[in-house]
Amino acid sequence: MNIFETPFGQFSLSRYPRRKNEQLRAWDAADEYLLNQIDPEEILTNPKRILIINDQFGGLSVALNNHNPTVISDSWLAHAGIQNNAADNDIDAKAITLCNSLDYPTEKFDLVLIKIPKSLAMLEDQLIRLRPLLTAETKVIGGGMVKSIHTSTLKLFEKYLGATKTSLAKKKARLIFPEINLDQPITEYPYPSDYILENTQHKIINHAGVFSRDSLDIGTRFFLQHLPDTDTFEDIIDLGCGNGVVGLIAAEKNPSAAVHFVDESFMAVASAEANFREAFGDSRNATFQATDCLAGIQKNSCDLVLNNPPFHQQNVVGDFIAQQMFRESHKVLRSGGELWVIGNRHLGYHVALKKIFKNCETIANNKKFVILKAIKR
Repeated sequence: MNIFETPFGQFSLSRYPRRKNEQLRAWDAADEYLLNQIDPEEILTNPKRILIINDQFGGLSVALNNHNPTVISDSWLAHAGIQNNAADNDIDAKAITLCNSLDYPTEKFDLVLIKIPKSLAMLEDQLIRLRPLLTAETKVIGGGMVKSIHTSTLKLFEKYLGATKTSLAKKKARLIFPEINLDQPITEYPYPSDYILENTQHKIINHAGVFSRDSLDIGTRFFLQHLPDTDTFEDIIDLGCGNGVVGLIAAEKNPSAAVHFVDESFMAVASAEANFREAFGDSRNATFQATDCLAGIQKNSCDLVLNNPPFHQQNVVGDFIAQQMFRESHKVLRSGGELWVIGNRHLGYHVALKKIFKNCETIANNKKFVILKAIKR
C-alpha cells in the first residue's frame, strides 16, 4: 500500500487484486496530472457533478470522493479496487457511484475525466455514449501516458466532441482538452459489431471492449479445433470467456453440459451471453458472470475448465493472471475434472500446471501455440 499525495488530500491506495510484495503503484502520472489540473477551491465554491471514466483502482475517484463522483469502467477488477481503496480510507461506500460500461447514467455532468483506454474502439464507444451526458459548458479532460495517446486518439475526440488540444508532457503523461460542440453530428454507431464464425452459421456479436472484435484470432481458432467432444461433462466453465466463442462451441460438442461464462470485462460477459442466446435461445443451461478469475464460483462444482489466459492486466505484462487462473481452476474442479489451457509455446504453462495439478499432458501444438490438459486427482 502506497500513499497518494493529491491536491485533495493523502490516500492509501493498493492495486487489486492485492498480491504480496507488490511493486507497482495503484495510480500513474496521468492520474496526478488530471487531479493537479482541477482547482480544489473552485470545486468547493461551485460544486460540480463529476463523471470519471476508466479509473483503474481509485486514484481519481477516491481522491475526489468528497464530490460524490460517478465512475464508469468495463473492469470488474477496477470496481473492486475502487471499493477496497475507498474502505481502506474510511470513505462511505455511497460516496462513489459505480457503473459498468453498458449501464451509463442519464444525468448531465459538469466535469468529465477520462483515462485513455488501450483500445481505440473502447474510446470511441465511450465518447459516443458520453455525448448525451454533456452540456455546452461541460469541461472534459482526457489523460493518459504519452505512449497511449496518438493522432488517432485525438481524431476521435475531435470527431465526437469538438476541436481538441493537448498539454505539454509531464512525467511522460499528457492531457487532452476538447471544446464541446454539441452541434457536431454522430452519423453512425459502430458497436456492437458482428461477424459470422468461420465454418459455422453463428453470428458472433462483439461489444467495443472485447478482444479480437472483428474476426476469430488464430489462438482461439486452434483451440476450437481440439476441444473435447465426449459429452461426459456436466458443467463446463469458459474462463476468461471474451465473446464466448470457446464456450459456445464446447456447448455444441457437449450437448448435455451446462456452460458457465466468466470474465472480468462486463462487455465480454454481455457479448458471450448475446452469442450464446443467439445460438441456443433458452434451450440450454448457462450462466454469465463478471468476476476476478473464478472468485465466487463454488469449489468442486465443475468438470471442465477451458482457458486462454491473458498475459497482461491493463498495461502490466506477466503470467500472474494465468497462475491465479490455474490455482482457482484446481479448486473449482471436481475430482477427475480437467483444465484445458491454450497459450503461446514460449510461456511454459506446463511448469505451473505440473506444480499445481501434479500432471500435465500436451493435447496438440503447432509452431506458435500449445494446448495442455491437467487433471485434478
